Amino acid sequence: MPEAAAPILYTFRRCPYAMRARLALSSARLAVRVREVVLRDKPPEMLDASPKGTVPVLVLESGEVIDESLDVMRWALAQADPEGWLSADAAETDALIAQNDGPFKRALDRYKYPNRYEDEGADPLENREAGLAILQDLSERIAAHGGQLFGPAPTLADMAIFPFVRQFAHTGLDWWESAAPGPVKTWLAGHKDSARFRAIMAKYPQWAPGAAEPALPVAG
Repeated sequence: MPEAAAPILYTFRRCPYAMRARLALSSARLAVRVREVVLRDKPPEMLDASPKGTVPVLVLESGEVIDESLDVMRWALAQADPEGWLSADAAETDALIAQNDGPFKRALDRYKYPNRYEDEGADPLENREAGLAILQDLSERIAAHGGQLFGPAPTLADMAIFPFVRQFAHTGLDWWESAAPGPVKTWLAGHKDSARFRAIMAKYPQWAPGAAEPALPVAG
């Protein structure tokens, strides 16, 4: 167990925003206390820290609250970046993440949850194709750079983006296996099969006051 003064992370296992925060905290080898939440039953302690009610929420020992996933990632890597996630070009990194968090996430949501967007007349198959077009560009980049977005080793962009590509793939795995470009399919499979991803996807019971606060697993 981490020491009592370690930061607190409110997280939800299946949320891709929370996944990427956990990945960065794990890479930085930081001691963090995990509070797993259920989004339909958010604890008052989390809402007191961040009234917007989304995960991740990181509460530092000082009481400072970081409640945007990219901010959590960048804070963690500013403490320690042993794997060089910040080594890639910052402007290109920002552009790739903005594409993921903007147009790709829009297409993903309308592909995965079409009933939520009936008032828009959203067509899930059209949005699947829109997402696939973005992934085709990523795939070409991965192939050109030796397996990851900026080279043979992953950087911030890879780790910020792949949880969303995972969600896209899992919306229709049979289609993904038949239609996804090879390089992006291999890239995603490698991240999903990594020791770190398996570690940060450990299952925990819903947190309640007085319950255990397990340490975030650290794995290379």
